[in-house]
Amino acid sequence: MAQLTQTSPSTTPRAPGPRFHRAWAIAVVSGTAIVTAGAFTTVPGLLVTPLHENYSWDRGQIALAASVNMVLFGLTAPFAAALMDRVGIRRVVVGALLLITTGALLTSVMTQPWQLVAYWGVLIGLGSGCLTMTFAASVTSSWFDKRRGLVTGALSSSSHLGQLLFLPLLAWAVDRFGWQPPVVTLAFVALAVAALVFLLLRDHPADAGVKPYGATEFVAKPAPASGAAQRTMRVLFSAARTGPFWLLAGMFIICGASTNGIMWSNWAPAAHDHGMRVTAAASMLSLIGIFSALGAVFSGWLTDRFDPRRLLTAYFAIRALTLLALPMVFSSTVTLSMIVFVVVYGLVDVATVPPVIALTSRVYGEDGPIVFGWTNSAHQLGAGVSAFLGATARDLFGTYDMVWTTLSAVCLVAALMALVVRVPRTA
Repeated sequence: MAQLTQTSPSTTPRAPGPRFHRAWAIAVVSGTAIVTAGAFTTVPGLLVTPLHENYSWDRGQIALAASVNMVLFGLTAPFAAALMDRVGIRRVVVGALLLITTGALLTSVMTQPWQLVAYWGVLIGLGSGCLTMTFAASVTSSWFDKRRGLVTGALSSSSHLGQLLFLPLLAWAVDRFGWQPPVVTLAFVALAVAALVFLLLRDHPADAGVKPYGATEFVAKPAPASGAAQRTMRVLFSAARTGPFWLLAGMFIICGASTNGIMWSNWAPAAHDHGMRVTAAASMLSLIGIFSALGAVFSGWLTDRFDPRRLLTAYFAIRALTLLALPMVFSSTVTLSMIVFVVVYGLVDVATVPPVIALTSRVYGEDGPIVFGWTNSAHQLGAGVSAFLGATARDLFGTYDMVWTTLSAVCLVAALMALVVRVPRTA
């Protein structure tokens, strides 16, 4: 009987392990939410001319809504990260998408400029501010023990992907049907994604009965953190007493100033100064967005394997060289040198995000997503200042050459700052 019950190790049946981890589905749903929120960042530029022509509103009044939106987009992120720890990621994301939906629907029936500020600036600004790279950091820190850099890079590129996917369609729709139908359509897209998030997104692997991806043991779901706003400010004050915070925030101020701050608002007029047609300039800007998305994913892969500080130094140094060369590659037509600039600059555009997220996590532990939220606010501050000062410098000097040279110099400063960020030895 003993011989009948004995089994060979080679023939013992084994339960097959799961081929697809739930964490990847969570990442896809999260990316979809970020893509949707990113689409709304492209709309204000498309509304300026129709609203000016239809309602005779001043362009400054219309631009005010975009400015309020940008400020709240940056300031909301750190509070959203703390709120996710308090009430859960899914509730915050669903609430943010519903806020965006409401703001877009109200915008479609507005009649006064202040309503644009309230609906698009405040409501959509608050909603989209919850679905930033801070949201990406919260998802990856909860669901992934390995491949965090890769997932962070992919989610960080999702916002740019939303702009690239929706901008051509929205521009065509506004031109063909007017501004209101596209806004309403985009509102219902956000509503549909909110339903998808409610059905599929979970706050923590423990909610689904699985381990974080790459983890060897189950991780218990942490207790809800009380006092989200107080915690956000407490984390800020605590981090502000440390050197790494100021180095990371300073780098991100420079990052925002030398990327979306200057490019999205001043690229087209700078190209026009060199005789380039608007359509060609817009195409080059779209290509930058495409390669920035690719660069973010590749940077995440590199962050899993190399020191994030050295990666940041390399990225800022490359960006400095490209900006310094930009006045020499600008021309009235798209040349090979311009394409090379677009590819190289685009690859390091958003590539700084995964290393900075990794550093905030290593230095500040569970407070890392909130700290990153504050550094992302610094990014938005740098972007806003650069957009204004870049245009002002053009008016004063009659050229953008001084702008590109100055930004190149400060990028070199950021490259040096990255080298001196101190990380705990246990990290």
